[in-house]
Amino acid sequence: MIRLRHLATLLAGLGLAAVTSLPAASQTLTPIKFTLDFKFQGIHAWYYVAKEKGYFKDEGIDITIDQGEGSAATITRIMSGAYDAGFGDINAIIQQAANKPGEQPVMVYQIYNRPPFVIVTKANGPIKTVKDLEGKKLGGPAGSATLRLFPNFAKANGIDTSKISMLNMAPNLQEQMLIQDQVEGSLVFNVTSYINLLQQKQDPDKDYRWFNFGEYGLDLYSNGVMVSQKLLKENPKAVAGLVKAINRAIKEMVANPQAGVATPVKVEPLLNAAIETKRITYALGNLMNAPEASEIGIGDLKDDRLTRSIAVIAEAYELKSRPAASDVFNRSFLPPRADRQISIKTN
Repeated sequence: MIRLRHLATLLAGLGLAAVTSLPAASQTLTPIKFTLDFKFQGIHAWYYVAKEKGYFKDEGIDITIDQGEGSAATITRIMSGAYDAGFGDINAIIQQAANKPGEQPVMVYQIYNRPPFVIVTKANGPIKTVKDLEGKKLGGPAGSATLRLFPNFAKANGIDTSKISMLNMAPNLQEQMLIQDQVEGSLVFNVTSYINLLQQKQDPDKDYRWFNFGEYGLDLYSNGVMVSQKLLKENPKAVAGLVKAINRAIKEMVANPQAGVATPVKVEPLLNAAIETKRITYALGNLMNAPEASEIGIGDLKDDRLTRSIAVIAEAYELKSRPAASDVFNRSFLPPRADRQISIKTN
């Protein structure tokens, strides 16, 4: 009888423990639809690392990640209500904040703290300085942000655009036409063009010259994590969790890009692990390594710099108004700065 009573007490205790543990194990997860800026590449690996390792679930989030159709398309996808959050260009948010105030997504975690807009030329070609662009034939896709910002770049550097011949070309032909000397310079996104040149058996470091807009007067921000107005207002806890999970994965990948790239290769077996590792390393060194990062941490930005960026975008796109920095970026969901300190090694 004593043994039976002991067993009953033990079972009751185990049953109580099971019941009290149920809420944590079976809590309802918040579904979030997340869109990338473009087709899946190594530079999107941290989102999949966070998903694979359960970082989103740790924050109460059930995430669905879809490929994108361009950085600007991220904004329109979110504004349509089809997506709750995504990875896209802060400069497109600025445009929508002016055109449809109150409807624009809001950036909550800035990842690319340096702009990807560049003019790439052959190192042995006639363009040695930006002033040498005059009298030359350049090319870029219609609607490209780099092409749209070129007049501002030219103005900042005293370049007479009337002396430049601009050729409209398809995005997938930009590097090929430069290689074949059909243009003397191409207006591109550096992280895309650099890898495309590698894949075409070129040496982008030795054989090409890169004129980065950020180093010639257009010190803009670029891509980061943005959320819809609806998610921001109705579920701020989910926004904070989303940011925390992504920050956690980015820190891991900064420390070990080679290990991190294994996840995207599992998601898309056709990816070349070596190329995607190079893409990640390039993005870390050229898009995520602004001097301010060591001061304020990854994910944050400087309001005065953003205000200057807003002025540039307002001029380039002839916006009817200039949004405030607070209309574009909200830092209240960022983890503590100590959790966002990273050390990026460049090679």
